Formats: sequence, C-alpha cells, structure tokens
Amino acid sequence: MRLIQNGKLHTMADQGTITADILIDNGKIAAIGEHLEVLSECEVMDASGLDIYPGFIDCHCHIGLFEDGIGFEGNDTNESTDPITPQLRGIDAINPFDPSFKEAVCAGVTTIGTGPGSANVVGGTFAAVKTVGTCVDEMIVKEAVAMKCAFGENPKRCYQGKNNNTRMATAAKLRELLFKANEYSMKLSEAQQDPAKRPAFDMKLNAMLPVVRKQLPLKAHAHRADDICTAIRIAKEFDLKLTLEHVTEGQFIIPQLQAANVPLAVGPNLHANSKFEIRNMTFTTPGVLSKAGLQVSIVTDAPIVPLKYLAMSAGLAVKSGMDHEEALKAITINPAKHLGIEDRVGSLEVGKDADIVMTDGDPLTIFTTIRHVLVNGEIVD
Repeated sequence: MRLIQNGKLHTMADQGTITADILIDNGKIAAIGEHLEVLSECEVMDASGLDIYPGFIDCHCHIGLFEDGIGFEGNDTNESTDPITPQLRGIDAINPFDPSFKEAVCAGVTTIGTGPGSANVVGGTFAAVKTVGTCVDEMIVKEAVAMKCAFGENPKRCYQGKNNNTRMATAAKLRELLFKANEYSMKLSEAQQDPAKRPAFDMKLNAMLPVVRKQLPLKAHAHRADDICTAIRIAKEFDLKLTLEHVTEGQFIIPQLQAANVPLAVGPNLHANSKFEIRNMTFTTPGVLSKAGLQVSIVTDAPIVPLKYLAMSAGLAVKSGMDHEEALKAITINPAKHLGIEDRVGSLEVGKDADIVMTDGDPLTIFTTIRHVLVNGEIVD
C-alpha cells in the first residue's frame, strides 16, 4: 500500500482540482480524500507543493512496432504484401524493449494506443498497453481497441501499381471488404439454426466481424478534409463505429464533424510538413475543434514525434488558443475514452489504475520537471 499526501490533484473528473491524499492498494486507487489515515503498512510519499495528474495517454502511435533508426529489422508497422490485412494484430509485433517505452514513461506517458501504420487500406488491430513491462501480454490494458484503416496519400502511394492508385480505389477496397464481412456475419448467424449453412472459415472476414457488429471501431487515418468526409460517409453507409485519426484539416469541416460526433485524435503537429496532404497543419486545430464541442485527443504518432513531446504538443495547442483544461483532457481522459479504456485510466478516481504523474508545476510548460511517475501504483521514474 502507498499513501500520497497533500498533493494538488488534477483529477480530470467531476471533482476537478483538489488538495487531497491518494491511497493506493494493489495497483489501484483505493481512496481519495483529505487527511486519510496512515496505516502501518503504508509507504508514505509527501507531495506537498506538487501537482498530481493521471498518467498521460497517447491514443495513436506506433512504438514497439517501429524502432526509429534501425531500418527494416526494427519496422513492423506495415505488411507490404497486401493492402487488406485485418487479420493482423498489433500485439504480435510490439517489442517492450523498444527504448521509446522508457522515454515515454519518463515523460509521464503511462498508456498508449499502438498498432499498424497507414500504408494499408486496412492494417489490423490497435492495442492499448502500459508503457512499462517486459512482455506485452503483461502490459495490455485492452488487446483490441480498434481496426486500423487508412485514406489519402499513404495507401495509394504504398500500393501504386498494385491495383490501388487512387482514393477511389482505396474507398472501393474498404467497401468490398465490409460488404463481404457483412455477408459472412449473416451466414454465420444463419448457421446457428442450420449448421449446413456455415461458410468456410475466412481469417480476414472473421477479423472484421467485431467491426461490422459495432463491437470495434474503425480507426481511420485521414488528414485531408475530403478523406475525413469519405471515412464518415463509409461509416454511416455501413453503420459502423468510427474514430478519426490526425484530422489535420478538421477545422475546414466543423459542421460535418459535429454531425458525425465521433472521437478525434489530432496530430502530430510538432514536425515538418512532410507531404502534400498535411500542408494545412497547424496547432490551432485542436483548440478550434474542442471549442466546437468535439472530443479531442492530442497525439504524437510516435516515433514521428517522440512521446516525450506529448505534453509539449498540448502546451503548444494552448499557446495557439486551446483552453488549458481541455488540453489536459486531450492527453488524459479524452484519449482514454477514444480507446474505450476510461474505466481503467485517464482520471484520478477510486477504482482506477494508480497511474500517476507528479510534477513541480504545469506539465504543459517546458520549465516543469516531472518528479515521479507511478504505473499500477509502482514508482517507475
């Protein structure tokens, strides 16, 4: 058991910001309140003068699958043999010894959504994992949080000359897969009454069943406004759950995003304009979308932007007009909701995982030092 005393708690929950103690038991937050009893078995940490936050969360990155600087051997983000690979699972490529994990947790990032890249029209499932561990099976918060798909430049560039040269072809390939998955699901349902109708096993279509049954969202990579609208159109057409990733030109289509009312992962913004579809990249986008009433998470797309710059990215969004509290939510409770793991992480509440960041000031400024990071109640930095 551990008792953190006298800290200024930024709960990211209904309690708001309070000065209180946190009791941790068996990796969970057991109690929050003033002057909690000090039990004999408790290790006490004095947090007087410190700010305490829930562990930071990035809901869209690729660490563990892509170790920057190694080349082919360190890159498992994209299966380049086939544009349609829903049967792939991000957990099968996550390397916990990627140095990016240590770098992330030292910066207060305790949970991430990581998985396949955006070369494929459909790339496989993302996982939510803690940033501490030696085996991915022990790090998992949720094994499958979304099915990655991609629109725009990447799939048509990566499969140019391989039957996917245009945005029209990308959309058509996704539609074809969804039609087939719906038919496969229907036949499986019919086979419950008549086993003779059971279709032959198809690994790709089987992997898509949680998507067409609305148990798993499509995680749609889309920078340009027209690609965002295509993702919304297809999700509506097939009655799917959807999250939008990157949303670089989201500020141009606010009414359409408000009508869709889906979670938005905005970024990465802290890097060069490396391709045509992100020429309108700006740090004003998270704030504009947040002020429009949309659920915004700020992301790094690490290793594109290292995870140690997640809080800085939120700070730059504040500098560009985003509300400070909304920026904090964009790296805590909002990405937890985006990944569907808000019952475990994202806020300081009784019953949740004791993932805690202790700082000597506002973590969105570059002058603040992180004093301690706890994951599942254990001090890791």
